[in-house]
Amino acid sequence: MQVSRSPVGLIGLGLMGTALAQRLLGAGHPVVGYDVAADARARLAGLGGTAVDTIGEIACRCERVLIAVFNSDQVESVIEGEGGLLSGDAAARKTRLALNFATCDPDRMTALADRLTPHGLAFLETPLSGSSEQVAAGEGVCLMGGDRAAMAAAADIITVVSAKHFDMGPVGNGAKAKLASNLILGLNRAALAEGLVYAELLGLPLDAFFEAARNSAAYSVAMDVKGRKMIERDYATAGKVSQSAKDFALILASARAHGQTLPFADAYAEAMAGCIAAGEGDWDNSAIIEHVRRLRARQG
Repeated sequence: MQVSRSPVGLIGLGLMGTALAQRLLGAGHPVVGYDVAADARARLAGLGGTAVDTIGEIACRCERVLIAVFNSDQVESVIEGEGGLLSGDAAARKTRLALNFATCDPDRMTALADRLTPHGLAFLETPLSGSSEQVAAGEGVCLMGGDRAAMAAAADIITVVSAKHFDMGPVGNGAKAKLASNLILGLNRAALAEGLVYAELLGLPLDAFFEAARNSAAYSVAMDVKGRKMIERDYATAGKVSQSAKDFALILASARAHGQTLPFADAYAEAMAGCIAAGEGDWDNSAIIEHVRRLRARQG
């Protein structure tokens, strides 16, 4: 594959943004990145990217910009807000395509894409299923929402940052697919945590049980990604509890808007709220097992 040498912009240099930068730089794409945190900008520079102090510098240098921020508010802000991609001189702005990797409200992303069209800025949803570690390893799955022209313009980037990609239809559908996938993934984590606590309660040798479960019909990829972390109580962050809680708030709100109750999602959201109340919001989301352990302690 012939790689474009034009710089790729990257707004947001947290866990996911850093993973994206690693993939792009490793494939020969120059990366120009911005984050509000100075240490995040320094981390990009250490990887071989170019850190800048304003989003405006990215807008003037990069035709394609990746957005890897926290939520819908931040996505709208880095594009439309003060100092955002559209805030400078339109004649000087080089950016023509924004790729959104954040998990967002589908309706707001649809409305945002419509607002951007008159400015000559195409908007493509590109959320990735997978932890930041999986994305850095090239194992992420991209759930795209947008028109075919935007997808074609981003094809080389998508190929670099994901192992597989799926066209979900128009803008809004990428976010919907990510929320539905995150619902399944989160409940897999919760089931794994509860199963490990139960096995431990019964006196099973946990390492042996875990390997047996991984090779049984109970298997899920969550076991590979989160199982050892749960057993070893290693909560170095690959995906924060607070991030998952934000996603589940979106999931539950959209389900309610459609008149649907999601009882297991409700229970998982409550468990994550317990972790956050215990000061574990910035821990890896495998820390959900600590909430289960605390319930056992209270009842014992």
